[in-house]
Amino acid sequence: MPYYVYMLASGQHGTLYVGVTNSLVRRVGQHKAKEAEGFTRRYGVDRLVCWTSFGEVTAAIAFEKKLKRWRRDWKVNLIEQDNPHWGDLYPAMMEL
Repeated sequence: MPYYVYMLASGQHGTLYVGVTNSLVRRVGQHKAKEAEGFTRRYGVDRLVCWTSFGEVTAAIAFEKKLKRWRRDWKVNLIEQDNPHWGDLYPAMMEL
């Protein structure tokens, strides 16, 4: 089973959120539907801008913890490597 570490943003260069899940489609859908109380709902953070998959849950959790400690500019560079315009990757992912 794959596990995913993902980053959401409120907009280009906006507020960032880092999370981990075993179902990226379901979890991002929950963020978009504002189903859960908390940070992403409060700050309107629901644009999927970056994600990475892992085969082991321990590796995914370790990377999530590492990514959360990264400086903001490092996170921005990671996002912009594959998504320079900070487009929402969720619609394209739904087409797969």
